[in-house]
Amino acid sequence: MRVLIVDDEPLVRAGLRLVLDPARGIEIVGEAADGPAGVRAVRRLVPDVVLMDVRMPGGDGIEAVRAIRAAGLACRVVMLTAFDTDEFVLEALRAGADGFLLKSEDPDLIEQAVLGTDDGAAMMSAAVLQRLVGLATLPAVPRGAPSGVTVREWDVARLVAMGRSNAEISAALHLSLATVKTHLGSLFAKLGLDNRVQLAILVLDREPRA
Repeated sequence: MRVLIVDDEPLVRAGLRLVLDPARGIEIVGEAADGPAGVRAVRRLVPDVVLMDVRMPGGDGIEAVRAIRAAGLACRVVMLTAFDTDEFVLEALRAGADGFLLKSEDPDLIEQAVLGTDDGAAMMSAAVLQRLVGLATLPAVPRGAPSGVTVREWDVARLVAMGRSNAEISAALHLSLATVKTHLGSLFAKLGLDNRVQLAILVLDREPRA
């Protein structure tokens, strides 16, 4: 797994190098100190995963994510920050980030986000996910699924937006885990999405809090 680290603090970059274990198949292919340099490095180095700081004096990470997505560069971007305000979380995810972790996270969670070993779940720290769920006070009655999405698929999507795991969705809707995964795969295909984070943001945009 080829990883690019984008952070303006040399000590943070050095710490991430220590956290990410080469024995688990992780290779740090480069570093950058601000957003624009990070975008250039993505083009040059073609990493699989970018660990991107949100706030950087030379150009912030959110604008860098937008540039990466606009250019069609294929990599997962996980935001790393010392902040977890609602503004930063939603703005980063809407820009196209695949996850959002605090720099104070357990090293194992950062490795899981890089390796993608969280069974398709949003690459979120518990604190950030709780903030996102706090924004997901959805209307009691759904306001309508997107065209082509079934009622049951939209039920699954709404529960994803409320931070529920596959097991919790299975219990809430009385579905098997396999059926939940099938519905998620269908939602991703129909809506042109890649992960649960994007699905949650779409639901929140379509069904804002009352």
